[in-house]
Amino acid sequence: MRIVIVDDDMLVSSALKTILEVNEDVQVEGMGSDGKEAIALYERYRPDVLLMDIRMKDMSGLDASREILKAYPQAKILLLTTFSDDEYIVKALKYGVKGYLLKQDYNSILPALQAVQTGQTVFGTEIISKLPGLLQEKKVYDWEAHEISEKELQVISLVAEGMSNREIAAELYLSEGTVRNYISNILEKLELRDRTQLAVYYLNAVR
Repeated sequence: MRIVIVDDDMLVSSALKTILEVNEDVQVEGMGSDGKEAIALYERYRPDVLLMDIRMKDMSGLDASREILKAYPQAKILLLTTFSDDEYIVKALKYGVKGYLLKQDYNSILPALQAVQTGQTVFGTEIISKLPGLLQEKKVYDWEAHEISEKELQVISLVAEGMSNREIAAELYLSEGTVRNYISNILEKLELRDRTQLAVYYLNAVR
């Protein structure tokens, strides 16, 4: 089984590579640190399974999954994350990823990869317990209809929390100038005038 690992923590990537390659049937073809590298590595290696983190600095695993699955609908992606955020789970299902595991489930990773390789969909125990409620909830607001990316949505949520540009920059590992550009682009996409309108818009959307 040919695997590509993408995680912005190289210690995690290296540990996963070591753990997985104990099994002689597993070969890690390449490793990356953000969503853009994930896309490039998938195009280069066409692995049996792409094992990828969600929250990464430049491009999230969810955004990368969306782009990869648009171009390669047959792609098998297993998301591995420390977050069981409801919105992430719903998006993962919507995009068509084959699995969603929490990083602490280390013992489940190899069996999950093997299951995904055979075409099964795999979710960790904690995720499975959430699915019935999530599937019955009202439809998640469609930010994609406004071409709002995962990173832009993170910026919006932090604006709604009342954070300054400097605080948002520190939280997301960006420069203040980049945050200003994000907010300017977001306001234009949503046809809003200022940060206050943006915060109100977000809070109404997520209620």
